[in-house]
Amino acid sequence: MLSASSRLRGALALLLATAALPAAAAHLEIQGGRSYMDAHGANTAFIETTFAPHAIGSSGRLDWSPDISAGWINGRDVNRYRHAEFDTSHSVALLAAGARFHYGAPDAWYRPLFFSFQLAGTNQTTQALSSHYQFVSTLGWQGEHLSLQIRHISNGGLNGPNRGETMALVGVGFDL
Repeated sequence: MLSASSRLRGALALLLATAALPAAAAHLEIQGGRSYMDAHGANTAFIETTFAPHAIGSSGRLDWSPDISAGWINGRDVNRYRHAEFDTSHSVALLAAGARFHYGAPDAWYRPLFFSFQLAGTNQTTQALSSHYQFVSTLGWQGEHLSLQIRHISNGGLNGPNRGETMALVGVGFDL
């Protein structure tokens, strides 16, 4: 099993490698919001980059873009989980990579809506994120410089309690 410092070094290497991708086709966002495990909230922040879209099929109405993100979810003090195997006090850093999907003609009113799916690695296990590997699904709207998103992160029942984190995010972005 990799140590936390080895995982973080690997995550940093992945972020630096993606910085070498063609910058002209990248959109960088800084996102912040509130995440909930059950009814217990915590602050969260992400940096997310999406790259140039690629058409799926010949019609060109459905496309996907490579999508990477690095995030932080604050810990929370929940008394009933203080001495549990998976507690809630630790903050979690994560690195995720996957794809963002859009549908419709370039000028369609619904074109800014998107769905993304990513696989993530985390540095900590908690009551909400009880393994080091997670699934990230996001439904959102992306304008030129503003985005609104609902994101859920969970291990899909692979290990532990699998409560997951569900968050609302607001992002400010720009094209590189």
